[in-house]
Amino acid sequence: MARKRKEETLYIFADGGARGNPGPAAIGVVLLDKHGEKVEEISKYIGNATNNAAEYLAVVYGLQEAVYRNTSRVVLNVDSQLIARQLKGEYKVRDQNLKKFFDLALNLFRGFDKVDIVEIPREKNKRADTLVNKAINLKGLF
Repeated sequence: MARKRKEETLYIFADGGARGNPGPAAIGVVLLDKHGEKVEEISKYIGNATNNAAEYLAVVYGLQEAVYRNTSRVVLNVDSQLIARQLKGEYKVRDQNLKKFFDLALNLFRGFDKVDIVEIPREKNKRADTLVNKAINLKGLF
């Protein structure tokens, strides 16, 4: 029997990046509640990847965390035009490596009653970007 979802919205701010393209890469994710309070942060080094793969993986991690928290609605904020528009169905996914992440994200969408995808300017995604850089900078320490 499926658990009833919590009638709440989580705001996901997801970012990924690579130094070089491909190169050392990481993800940063911030989840906020409806009051703007931090629910969770994820900062993770992912090895060598492209910028786009890192962006998608950040989205997947954010969605997985929201599914785990059993929320009914997510607002997914990304500063990547490509990722936002592919997830909205406005752009086709031509790269087969990205298609895997795209399919995973779409499958995770099924865990919510509603998903809004918002393309935001980089300035509004600073905390997630900071988490990306922190993970890349610390990669050699763990």
